[in-house]
Amino acid sequence: MLSLRALVTIALMSSTAAVIATPAWAQGVAAEAGIFEGHSDVGTVLHAGSVDYDASKQTYTISGSGENMWFASDAFQFAWKKMSGDVTLTADISFLTATGNEHKKAALMIRQSLDADSVYADVVLHASRLTSLQFRDEKGAITREIQSNVSAPKRLRIAKRGDYVYMSLGASGGEPTVAGGWLRIPLQGEFYVGLGVCSHDKDVAEKAIFSNVELTQRAGVGSGKPTLYSTLETVAIDSADRRVAYLAPGRLEAPNWMRDGSAFLFNRDGHIERLTVGSYKPVIIDTDFATRCNNDHGISPDASQIAISDNSQGDHNSRVYLVPTTGGTPHRITEKSPSYWHGWSPDGKTLAFVGQRNGDFDIYAIAAAGGEETRLTNAKGLDDGPEYSPDGKYIYFNSERTGHMQIWRMKPDGSEQEQVFSDDLNNWFPHISPDGRWMVFLTYAADVTGHPENKDVTLRLMSLSDSNANDKKITVLAKLFGGQGTINVPSWSPDSKQVAFVSYMLVPEESAGKSR
Repeated sequence: MLSLRALVTIALMSSTAAVIATPAWAQGVAAEAGIFEGHSDVGTVLHAGSVDYDASKQTYTISGSGENMWFASDAFQFAWKKMSGDVTLTADISFLTATGNEHKKAALMIRQSLDADSVYADVVLHASRLTSLQFRDEKGAITREIQSNVSAPKRLRIAKRGDYVYMSLGASGGEPTVAGGWLRIPLQGEFYVGLGVCSHDKDVAEKAIFSNVELTQRAGVGSGKPTLYSTLETVAIDSADRRVAYLAPGRLEAPNWMRDGSAFLFNRDGHIERLTVGSYKPVIIDTDFATRCNNDHGISPDASQIAISDNSQGDHNSRVYLVPTTGGTPHRITEKSPSYWHGWSPDGKTLAFVGQRNGDFDIYAIAAAGGEETRLTNAKGLDDGPEYSPDGKYIYFNSERTGHMQIWRMKPDGSEQEQVFSDDLNNWFPHISPDGRWMVFLTYAADVTGHPENKDVTLRLMSLSDSNANDKKITVLAKLFGGQGTINVPSWSPDSKQVAFVSYMLVPEESAGKSR
């Protein structure tokens, strides 16, 4: 005969989304760790951690030491439960004291193992009020993070859906809302889910309180259609740390960074929108009749005009127009269609664009004042994404003339076309930093054709500086779920230290909620 405890466990696990709670009869069995199976210090700590579970209040007071949860190894106290499949962990989090290192951390974590260098993802609250989704997607790799634009939330959530994890944040007692992430984390079979505390100071232990803790296991795949979210992010090229600038349901694409760094431009639902840095409320720029703008747009060197690609007129194929940055009636530049803007010469006199003529996509140049277009490429296969280097000596572009998409460059008159580097991947949309030292570009897997949406992609960074010993060295800047719309157009910050891009999320209906 099955025990009462076994029967309760079966009943909990058989529901589609069961909240795992410790029944009254079992509180004495797992009093120390509550709903969790156990707890332990992970990594090297000088002061043993502890977990104090208050069954009457259903709170966990966790004491943790450890130098950090970062870089290639972690040191912290962890209350855990072994699980598999789709899980959600939610809790209200607060620190017991306001003293200590401002980077001390309290986290909701999903971790492959208890090894210090394990693959993991966590939603972590810092004493400084910073909240982020941190992750290590390979054993022994360097930890990365996506910083939320929500400061000091009271209620935090980490969710695993299939191969992806994401974070949600909210007020105390309220339902957390989607806050960014959607990262592929390679968690295999059973893994550990739980609560962690790190003092960020190896010589002391710090305490955090976790209350209203809910651990949910989702059996099977939901039948509802997932909700698409778009996240405008920035990434610092020196640290590869990412930060959420704006998140919204639906699809937005192709951020430009204003020349003075004060705002972003992006396209959504056929319009160009402006988002002031630090704001949550973008405004639509008036483009008069041009109400079907796509993701090929950019700002003139003197910041007075925006080049847009719009297909609202005539044969409804895309043409290039110029419109004042503050809004107004667009002035048509290209007579032929389809034409898609991509680059502006440093002196502001010439535009580079992609045009389909007689079935072939090639790169063209045209005066910003209008006139006849000049064809610059004629190789077999698609040429796309032309962008001038800041010194005006080259136009960088991507071409599939070798059989798959690679990065090329040429002189502004189309001469001296040369491949910048060669690999087995598909590389799109080269963007050169304002100081000319770096190139960022979008990379798809070798088996992906075109630049489709909703794919696992990477942003990669190449050094271009002749004085740099690492000239032409390529590093991964970010791994994300994206593709079409992520980084189609120039998006460097004016100081060449950051890049703006859009990542995407497909959040199941049962956990989508609202966004900020």
